[in-house]
Amino acid sequence: MPASERYMAELLTEAGIRLGGHRPWDIRLNKPGVAERVFARGNLGLGETYMEGAWDCDRLDEFFHRLLRAGLQHKVRPARLILHMLKARLFNRQTDRRAWQVGEQHYDLGNEFYGAMLDPRMTYTCGYWREADNLAEAQEAKLDLICRKLRLEPGMRVLDIGCGWGSFMSYAAEHYGVECVGVTISEEQTAWARERYPGLPLEFRLQDYREVDEPFDRVVSLGMFEHVGHKNYRTFMDVAHRCLKDDGLFLLHTIGSNERSPGSDPWIDKYIFPNGEIPALHQVSEAVDGRFVVEDLHNCGADYDRTLMAWYENFNHAWPRFREQLGDRFYRMWRYYLLSCAGAFRARDLQLWQWVLSRKGLEGGYRRVS
Repeated sequence: MPASERYMAELLTEAGIRLGGHRPWDIRLNKPGVAERVFARGNLGLGETYMEGAWDCDRLDEFFHRLLRAGLQHKVRPARLILHMLKARLFNRQTDRRAWQVGEQHYDLGNEFYGAMLDPRMTYTCGYWREADNLAEAQEAKLDLICRKLRLEPGMRVLDIGCGWGSFMSYAAEHYGVECVGVTISEEQTAWARERYPGLPLEFRLQDYREVDEPFDRVVSLGMFEHVGHKNYRTFMDVAHRCLKDDGLFLLHTIGSNERSPGSDPWIDKYIFPNGEIPALHQVSEAVDGRFVVEDLHNCGADYDRTLMAWYENFNHAWPRFREQLGDRFYRMWRYYLLSCAGAFRARDLQLWQWVLSRKGLEGGYRRVS
């Protein structure tokens, strides 16, 4: 065994993972050079070698759960990634022009593909599993929880920043009698939502969020802040602030990191969400500072593990329909994406926060619903 593989085996042992073992979370090397690329490029090398079929693992979710829980990611700091980190820290990778890249690369994969993976409303954010038995129930429970946190009433006008396929907007209109305007940078999402909900008081705009400047009773953003980037956090809050009426509420639903990191994971950045960035708690707080009063902060990150596993089950079941179109390399890429993220949330390496914000603070205070 080469020295690099011996060292890799030693590190994995700290997480209870064996190189060449037979347990579901153990990994098997199919080609040489995996260890060298991992130590040179970190998760970028780990993900790319998996996509190439150079190694396998029956339970990638549990592999990453154990790896991250043991903190092994902090023991591999490849020098080759310094440039990636410097670019993320110094440059605005989410400019008006670059912001559209994630829509083209990720969200415009095709509505049929996402329809096979997601719930019937096409909700591409964390579900709320407190009393839910399946994905559809968990997503509707999450949407209803948000409506109640926002204290929606009939006739209100709501802005959804990063509206996706309109799951929140449609639910809020149907169950709470509100009107909604949603903005997204995905052509596929916009076309699907306009066709799906012609009879509801919903307006779907193919538009950058920075262009919105009109008053709303409520503002909501679900799973979009991860695409904003630290250079634009305060700009994002400025948009929400100028659009929210004085007595309104703003709910921000975002994945969060336990510590500030420069840019996103390089593999996720290259293959899944270009130019994305997961905020740390203090980064959101700093962006809010001087603009909003924090009425409530709710962490339901553990629910994302179960959501991602449900998405993976749907994706895996539907894969025969897409194999010829997308190919086996895509399958391994998407499997790595869904299951590595599930493992990260299971290890509590990632969080999911719901912030409820007001412009001036609600008189008498705010009581959280659950």
